[in-house]
Amino acid sequence: MPLALPFFPLVLRFAVAALAGGWCAAHAATSADFERVAELARSRSQASYQAPATTLPAELTALDYDGARELRFRPAQALWRDAQLPFEAMFFHLGNYHRAPVGIHELSPQGARAIPYRSDLFDFGKSGVRGQWGDIGFAGFRIHHPLNSAAYKDELIAFLGASYFRALGAGQQYGLSARGLAIDTTGGGPEEFPRFTDFWLERPAPDAQQLTVLALLDSPRATGAYQFDITPGAQTVTRVRARIFLRAGDKPITTLGIAPLTSMFFFGENQPRRGDFRPEVHDSDGLMVETGSGEWLWRPLQNPARPTATAFSMDTVRGFGLMQRDRAFPSYEDVEARYERRPSAWVKPLGDWGPGRVELLLLPTPDETHDNVVAYWVPATLPPPGQALDFAYELAWQGDAQQRAPGSWATQTRRGFGYVNEKAPAPADQVQYVVDFTGPALDALPPGAAVRAVVTSDANGRVIEQLAYRNPAAGSWRMTVRVQRLDRARPVELRAFLQLDNHILSETWSNILLPE
Repeated sequence: MPLALPFFPLVLRFAVAALAGGWCAAHAATSADFERVAELARSRSQASYQAPATTLPAELTALDYDGARELRFRPAQALWRDAQLPFEAMFFHLGNYHRAPVGIHELSPQGARAIPYRSDLFDFGKSGVRGQWGDIGFAGFRIHHPLNSAAYKDELIAFLGASYFRALGAGQQYGLSARGLAIDTTGGGPEEFPRFTDFWLERPAPDAQQLTVLALLDSPRATGAYQFDITPGAQTVTRVRARIFLRAGDKPITTLGIAPLTSMFFFGENQPRRGDFRPEVHDSDGLMVETGSGEWLWRPLQNPARPTATAFSMDTVRGFGLMQRDRAFPSYEDVEARYERRPSAWVKPLGDWGPGRVELLLLPTPDETHDNVVAYWVPATLPPPGQALDFAYELAWQGDAQQRAPGSWATQTRRGFGYVNEKAPAPADQVQYVVDFTGPALDALPPGAAVRAVVTSDANGRVIEQLAYRNPAAGSWRMTVRVQRLDRARPVELRAFLQLDNHILSETWSNILLPE
């Protein structure tokens, strides 16, 4: 069987060919098929890592960004279009920004077949590229499905670059991305980017409501097998099953990131930007976490002056995600980017992931073209090389209807200068936050309810003021927090929630005041 990945070690080339050629012809993707990919991942983990070949024809590497965008797949050539199936696959072209080819196979009741590259699958537009090469492979693929209208197959999910993928629910517009695995995103050394090297796309039935994709992952210190069961809808859900094997080596992994999410936060209501007509610019505005003990945490995102990593340790995690809570157009006023349509991504573990931490990395960005936010789960212990690490989760791409704390939640966080009284402004070492909350627990309160704000700080801060009161304009509740920072060169960790008597009414607002 011809392969699109000439950089495999010889033994692994034969393994992939045998895997595809010997695939069970009686059924489509099953648990047994996942086990076949997992066995290949295990075998690969026992061999030395082989970096992918990235040599491309010179006319491809010479293309700039605009030229690369001219290389468009011809929709009429989409996989499964001739059979009028509910899903279709189209492919991305290699170029200067995506140099490493991936192997793509179709998995059907007749077995598995490799899908070779052909230049006639693409329209090269005004790029000047002639396309007179052999089978150079593809950079990735995207799946289409009638998500918003039965008359048109919208782009549903795309896999392109390293182990990145991103999906859409109905009415959404691409924003944040997910990854298969993250290695040493934090920890002091250079980050390692595992990549999917091979995919198997299950041929859907004529009435299929779900599409299955299998993938093989490789990196210098880890390999893995993945299964993605993709169910489109108002909330598109990607059910992920993975088995990871670590390679033996001299440099142990410091941070293994499970279910990583990558997003962008340029500025927002908590960190406005002078000179920009838009009130906010971000794909996500906060990290939400449900701990194993049932506490809900909300950490507003920021664009820091220097890289900042924080973490929430716990016995296990019930869920976490990078959320785009603010979904009103007047919050952004961007008629092209439409940030109010960007999806939230909520990770729900299937099974007990054990102890570990949710880690959040914030990087400085000068504009909105750079992803600068990463969140993932880090297990407390890692298996030895050769021993499998299994995990599964649901990844929901959510729009207006999204995961929230059951009681009430923060709708906005604003930072600004307050006044001690009518004549005296607050001292320079004090910062004021105004946070609005809404939700069923607050809506059900009787008039005159004695709600109070419970606010705590770490040792570098002193809480000066903490108030809770109704916001009559919005029908919600407002919390005002004023904190004194003792050392301006160090951060301040703040925690706050709303309480009535002994009943906690809201999620925990967990904010970090960054050093100056």
